[in-house]
Amino acid sequence: MTKLRLTTIGNSTGVVLPRTLLDRLRVGRGDTLYVVETPMGFELTPYDPEFAEQMDVAERVMREDRDALRLLAE
Repeated sequence: MTKLRLTTIGNSTGVVLPRTLLDRLRVGRGDTLYVVETPMGFELTPYDPEFAEQMDVAERVMREDRDALRLLAE
């Protein structure tokens, strides 16, 4: 478990993430993180859950309509 402390950053409140946590998330300065509320609490992730859902829909459409898409590509 990693304990994080809230700190003042300008007029806002922020959390400083340790280098080891940033490395495990594979993110760095300037990257975007998403906070997702789950039944177990909050999840911090570099993956946009809305984009992932859109990609799932696109993959399903491509799988279901692959013959029509193949004809359109010719």
